[in-house]
Amino acid sequence: MDSAKRVKDVDLYQLFKTKTPIIGVVHLLPLLTSPRWGGSLKAVIDRAEQEATALASGGVDGIIVENFFDAPFTKNKVDPAVVSAMTVVVQRIQNLVTLPIGLNVLRNDGLSAMAIATCVRAQFIRVNVLTGVMATDQGLIEGEAYELLRYRRELGSDVKIFADVLVKHARPLSSPNLTVAVKDTIERGLADAVILSGWATGSPPNEEDLELASDAANDTPVFIGSGANCENIATLLQTADGVIVSSSLKRHGRIEQPIDPIRVSQFVEAAHRSWNSRAEKKSILIG
Repeated sequence: MDSAKRVKDVDLYQLFKTKTPIIGVVHLLPLLTSPRWGGSLKAVIDRAEQEATALASGGVDGIIVENFFDAPFTKNKVDPAVVSAMTVVVQRIQNLVTLPIGLNVLRNDGLSAMAIATCVRAQFIRVNVLTGVMATDQGLIEGEAYELLRYRRELGSDVKIFADVLVKHARPLSSPNLTVAVKDTIERGLADAVILSGWATGSPPNEEDLELASDAANDTPVFIGSGANCENIATLLQTADGVIVSSSLKRHGRIEQPIDPIRVSQFVEAAHRSWNSRAEKKSILIG
């Protein structure tokens, strides 16, 4: 029991130097062996470095690196060339920025993400399906919490696991309610933090779901996983502990475009205003 509690209690301030982190996403151009691989790893690295620099200069608190443009994805194990390429990219980013770095190896290769993160001393990974079974465009994806947690122990790693609950672009096979799914992800899957998204990339979770997730998660951090922008971030952060953001930070808000540092700064400013307002309201209630 003590071991499970230790895994669950994540100090966001210790990890990100803030209690309400903004995590920007670097969407990698297609990697080797993916259907749209362009033939140049240098082009992938150059864009990743530019986007990481833009995110850092705009004021985010952490970065996730994803093989986003590798779609269509394999549902579990990615090719070793993808693992190698992502390792190189993360190391190059670490030479440029000092922010905490995370990895998401799509569609659901948590073992490769854990291996990369451990080797390069990244701080966290994102896992789309940690527990349960989800019907996706890649087929049925089964959670591998046991394998992943055992592997982390074998590696002697302290990399944190951020897990999606009822992940976007998927439907649960058993249709559990959100409260049950959150509790299972934390109490049975031993996630260090949970992520709640809308139904697809760029779609935000609704306020009612965020409140349900926050209540069910108890002291485990809840992150917004999609759809956050300057207009809705104040509302979303009334309940969530942090946000993972990408689409709205791109030029013209278009997913295929690179990160726009101006949009990053605007988003960070809007989020900070929201947190300051939230803190003031709490102070008034306590007072």
